[in-house]
Formats: sequence, C-alpha cells, structure tokens
Amino acid sequence: MANVTDRFNNFRILLVEDDPQSLNLIRAMLNDLGIYQVQTASNGLQAKILLEDAAANGLANVVLCDWMMPLVSGIDLLRHVRQSMPTIPFLMITGQADEVSVNEARTAGVTGYILKPFTLDDLRKKLWIVKDVLTLGSPTALGDDADETGSWGK
Repeated sequence: MANVTDRFNNFRILLVEDDPQSLNLIRAMLNDLGIYQVQTASNGLQAKILLEDAAANGLANVVLCDWMMPLVSGIDLLRHVRQSMPTIPFLMITGQADEVSVNEARTAGVTGYILKPFTLDDLRKKLWIVKDVLTLGSPTALGDDADETGSWGK
C-alpha cells in the first residue's frame, strides 16, 4: 500500500507567511506530509512576484497564505491570483473566522480556510481535499466548507 504522504508528491506549494516562526513551523509540517517542493514568501508583494514566475514555469500549483500581512494582505493576494491564475487552489490561513471575513474570502474565490491554531492533521485534511480540487480542476470547490454558523472550521 502506498504511503499516505505519496498523495501529495506532486504538490508544489507557495507558502506565504510574514511571521518567520510560523513560516518555519508550517514548512516543517508540509515536510512531515512529504511535501518538499515549498517556495516561501514573507509578504504578499513578494508572493505576487514569485507567482508570476510560477505561472511561467510551473513552480507552484497550490498557494497556502496567511491573511494578515504587510504590503499586500492575503485577501488582496487571493484577488490577484484569481485574476491571473484562476485555477490554482488557494488555502487561506487565518484566525479570522467571523462571518464578514469568511464571506469576503468566499467572494474572492478562496479554495479553503485553515483556522489558526491548527494541527498537522488539520493541514493534512485540507490538503487531501485540495488534491481532489487539483484532480477535478475547480479552485473554489471548498466554498461550501462553512458550518451552519457561517464560519469555516478546521
């Protein structure tokens, strides 16, 4: 039987996180899941530049992005991605689970939400779903992932 981490062997992730400790922790979690092709950006502006290169040479097929960042926020980066790379799955990492934020992310075309703090298992579950999104080709397939309160859980 194939290792569960084999499910992610074709993931090429752009991880966008302004906090160095969080960035290193999330990268380590991705490595624990067998995902080693991880590019990082410390803000949304840097991510935009990397994504332009990624579009040209296929360096990223999933964006994992913090919401609250300097220069260009995660939600603004999401809007940019949906205009320039509409099919790439985009997971938002945030502590913002209020209805207004959730609806803003949905409207912008987020693929899924990962609420802070989260565990390795939480991340694995979201990435399993993203794997299906990559297979099916619908970047906003997680749009109905909200619970009855309108907020997205882990």
